[in-house]
Amino acid sequence: MEQNQLKREISLFGAFSTVMGTVIGAGVFFKTASVVSFAQSSSLTIFAWILGGILTLCAGLTSAELATAIPKTGGAVKYIEYTYGKLPGYLLGWAQSVIYFPANIAALSIIFSTQFIHLFHLSSDFLLPVALVTGLSVTLINLLGTKAASNLQSFTLVIKIIPIALIVLVGLFMPANVEVSVIPIKAGGDSGFIQALSGSLLATMFAYDGWLGVGAVAGEMKRPEKDLPKAIFLGLTFITFVYVLINFVFLKTLPIEQLSGNLNAASEASIHIFGSIGGKLVTIGILISVYGALNGYTLTGIRVPYALALDGMIPCSKQFQKLSKRFVVPYISGIFQFGIAAIMMFLGSFDLLTDMLIFVMWLFSLLIFSAVLILRKREPELNRPYKVPFYPVIPIIAIFGGLFILITTLFTQTLLASVGIGITLLGVPVYLLNQKVKGLKSK
Repeated sequence: MEQNQLKREISLFGAFSTVMGTVIGAGVFFKTASVVSFAQSSSLTIFAWILGGILTLCAGLTSAELATAIPKTGGAVKYIEYTYGKLPGYLLGWAQSVIYFPANIAALSIIFSTQFIHLFHLSSDFLLPVALVTGLSVTLINLLGTKAASNLQSFTLVIKIIPIALIVLVGLFMPANVEVSVIPIKAGGDSGFIQALSGSLLATMFAYDGWLGVGAVAGEMKRPEKDLPKAIFLGLTFITFVYVLINFVFLKTLPIEQLSGNLNAASEASIHIFGSIGGKLVTIGILISVYGALNGYTLTGIRVPYALALDGMIPCSKQFQKLSKRFVVPYISGIFQFGIAAIMMFLGSFDLLTDMLIFVMWLFSLLIFSAVLILRKREPELNRPYKVPFYPVIPIIAIFGGLFILITTLFTQTLLASVGIGITLLGVPVYLLNQKVKGLKSK
């Protein structure tokens, strides 16, 4: 068994650090603009970040049970395949290959470019060229081998904490430019409360993205049944606390009108807090953080089509299986991923891309939460080194939270949701056609 071959060396602190490194990314700097544009009030903005953290905590605690019970390479694809069959598992792999990872790469490239041209006062005409060069440069680094990509990841992992820590620690003690009220919780502007809450909650989910991977270290933990829930609870609670604090700082530094829809809000708030030079240095830190997040998604993403190809589950599987001779990297998969990301850069904005990828992934997250309930009934004897605490309350909260996000998004952002569902369902004929071709070849 694969799980028995892993050394159980990871302590509680090691697992806590993994949770922090997996979830904290660039989203917190830029999704504030989207959250505020939906909420239009400081109280609902803060509430959305708290609610997003609670939902993420329940999601992480729930999915980790499957990570320990089904310790197979492929992660969530294998959980869904094990519970529901080949086609649903394939559709997640398909959605990750053509939506989730390319959209992340496109969105982060766009946001890197937005910050870059704002920092150096360049013309907005450079937005797309800089975004394309950024995405391409990270892809090329990854094609130089896993070592080059992982070294870049290690460097940016340390750097990305610095701007968050500086903004929170210094910003909290600076005199407030704007009065921030956290009660009563209400929406501003013309939107109804449910519409404002659903839009702002969906926006926070990009900053919390990464929770699905927190159970991956379970097989290497010394005491997963005790330490994993502690690591997830402490890690995600701390992240929620930090996210709420940094947004509180943004809200007390800049007025709602200046935050709403402003992707440069973090940079402008930093200049207010640290002055011109200090603000620019923090912005450079944010740029490095974005570049690291972009590298992380590229590093992981190019291996998804490759894994599907190894199982013969996609057209042109032989081509996608090819590894570069010198660096042993699935280069065809890398080129394919960047090609889709480049098209997305031409077609979508940062918020459009991130909202769509989160919506699509939560469709599958709902299947993962439900799988915990299904397998508890169907296979009670299945070895579970870790069981979700307070069962079935935690999985049910995750399911209802996921349903709220999906249903309200369907009604409030119908086009975005329809495009996401449509691209995902395109995987069905691709799967069936590929199975038919495989069947004819085997005869």
